Amino acid sequence: MHYFKLCTIYIMSMLYIVVGIKHFTDPDFFVHIVPPFLIYREEMVYLSGLVEIVMGLFLLFNKTRKIGSWGIIALLIAVFPANIYLYLSESAREVLQISQNQALIRMPFQLPLLILAYWHSQESSSKKFSIICSVLFVPTIVYFLSL
Repeated sequence: MHYFKLCTIYIMSMLYIVVGIKHFTDPDFFVHIVPPFLIYREEMVYLSGLVEIVMGLFLLFNKTRKIGSWGIIALLIAVFPANIYLYLSESAREVLQISQNQALIRMPFQLPLLILAYWHSQESSSKKFSIICSVLFVPTIVYFLSL
């Protein structure tokens, strides 16, 4: 199980880094889902992308993995309003070319991401929790690939 967990850590790290880079290469994709009550929307996209890249890099190393994991947990919580806004905003969904049902389906994927980040923050965990996280890893990958 230890080696599988390491594989999930490295894969999630790379996915966070890639999505973080996408914040810089395609900021409009993300700007459209930032709730309008937030000011400096484009800057928020760049900041969240930078945090995603740094936390993804932190996941790679034992010494920084706990910080990276908890940083990802904080980031996931901080950006969740964007998922809610995407569900509620017809204009945001039109730009991303997704339906309201697709936006709704995206929201629950935040929970496995949070659970996996917590798992990655732990040096050791129960076998039962590790199995649950291993199973959750599959839909999480599907979610990331759909972005």
